Amino acid sequence: MHNAAPALNQARRGRTLRLAFVSAVVSLAVAFAAVGSTIPLFNIYRIEDGFTNAGISMTVVAYSAATLTTLLVLGRLSTHLGRRPTSITSLGLLLLGCLLLLNVHDIGILIAGRLLMGFAAGLASSSLTSYIVDAAPTRPAWLASVASSQTVMLGLALGAIASGALVQFGPWPRDLIYLVVIGLLLASVALIAVSPETATPTPGAWRSLRPRVRVPGRVRHLLPVAAAVFLGTWATGAFYQAFVPALVGDQLHTRSPLVLGLVFAAYMGPSVVGAPLGGRFTPAAAQRLSMITFLAGMIGIVTALATGTLTLFIAATIVAGASQGIAISAATRSLLHGSTPDDRAPIFSAIYLLSYSGSAIPALIAGQLSNTFSLPQIALGYGALALVVTLFTLIAARNPHTDTTGTASAVSNHDEAHRHPGVARR
Repeated sequence: MHNAAPALNQARRGRTLRLAFVSAVVSLAVAFAAVGSTIPLFNIYRIEDGFTNAGISMTVVAYSAATLTTLLVLGRLSTHLGRRPTSITSLGLLLLGCLLLLNVHDIGILIAGRLLMGFAAGLASSSLTSYIVDAAPTRPAWLASVASSQTVMLGLALGAIASGALVQFGPWPRDLIYLVVIGLLLASVALIAVSPETATPTPGAWRSLRPRVRVPGRVRHLLPVAAAVFLGTWATGAFYQAFVPALVGDQLHTRSPLVLGLVFAAYMGPSVVGAPLGGRFTPAAAQRLSMITFLAGMIGIVTALATGTLTLFIAATIVAGASQGIAISAATRSLLHGSTPDDRAPIFSAIYLLSYSGSAIPALIAGQLSNTFSLPQIALGYGALALVVTLFTLIAARNPHTDTTGTASAVSNHDEAHRHPGVARR
């Protein structure tokens, strides 16, 4: 009888943690499905409300800036306040963003809605991914890292596809997807509310709001190439959000919102496959090979736009998407080489800063240039950026230094993924 009670408590704790794990995974997928749901509607806003490509690009800038700010300032807040309240807050902000987007007839409303989504995405990226890692079963060992890092991409892809299908085939094309997402967000809030807390609240919440951006000296020589990789790949992700809706309609001659959703998913989805492949190579080799392939995908994209070939455009998008998954994973792995627990939050702050700057700054510049240059010319500019980044990576990519004992890293990739499950992208 004395042994039965601990065993019963252990089984009960296992069941409650499984509930928390499932709730966090579902909520993270729903959160980023909400973020992805807006993309197929951009063409409707352009056609019916007269939004310009420059205006659409500003929504991407607003989203990226809000996400970056939240990650840097509030990224450690769930450690002090708990996973559940911060996760529920992020879902609530997304719900408010969707409510605001139910009445989009002015570019300011769209920018405000995407700004709210950016704040929510940043908070969800830190709180829900930490919740997943806290509650994940110990077996299989890879489950925590895969669930926390790839659910974001899956949510974005599913949100874009579902939105495209509902916009094209459902009633109320401007509103139905947001109503569906609002329902899913409410269900996610309920799931988190009945799930157990996994983090013990600790003092220091106010101190945690001070951003810490620091890269240890032992990997500082790797930062220029990592910055180039983040710039090239994240800039292209922003390009797909801001300009591909117009390009699909104007250059590839289809107004189908479903096709637009599939095209966006074709860039985001293959990253799920690409990221694990990077682990088969050294960081430098993975970055070189992936950026060469990424450049080939960008060349295919520019060629498809010049010839108006939708099939080639989608195929090249898949190649670029898978390649950017490998490149980002390798760059992140190199910067985390030998990191201690105290190093990792500042390193990830640096990664977030580089990544979202790479997303926002080119989009801001391209948005202004779209008043002068055509969209295929804008796409060619992004291709030129990919060429410069690839050449720099080929020349400058290096592996992390091994330590004095000759061992590889003080932190295994498995431990790295469990403690910091990847950059929460887009």
